[in-house]
Amino acid sequence: MPPVTRTYLELAALSALRPGRPLTRPVALARRRPIAAAEYRALYDLVGERWLWRDRRIWSDQELDTYLASPYVHVWSATQDDEIVGFFELHQHEASIVEIMYFGLAPQFIGVGLGGWLLTRAAEEAFALGAASIVLNTCTLDSPHALPNYLARGFHIVREEQYQADLPREH
Repeated sequence: MPPVTRTYLELAALSALRPGRPLTRPVALARRRPIAAAEYRALYDLVGERWLWRDRRIWSDQELDTYLASPYVHVWSATQDDEIVGFFELHQHEASIVEIMYFGLAPQFIGVGLGGWLLTRAAEEAFALGAASIVLNTCTLDSPHALPNYLARGFHIVREEQYQADLPREH
């Protein structure tokens, strides 16, 4: 299996944000606080299962509940016509840095023009938390739309690294 490339990106200021195109149908964005481990895992799996997200799956309910209760962790979900469109998770760090820990769309909403809008909203919420800059990372296992969306919104690549991933055979 070829190595996986992980790309680290940064959005250095709100003024560097290039908004996604306007929505053609309304989407409701809601902060999920409090959010229980089971609810969070449902969002995480809906968005991340096809991209082999597994980091949060190995945490116990107690570990995840403790993490999600932190005042530095913010989870938002987006819905359209009572259907989950996607979600994002923000984590506030020292030095006014907010990290987009997870971001993505439900499979049926990929490629229909919602990703740019949701990433714009994630960045706006991060800056509303007092971020001086926003960081995130993606990899070549992620959606092929991810990196182009981040770059289109004004994020710039800080560095890249390669690693070997132990993947299921079907991927």
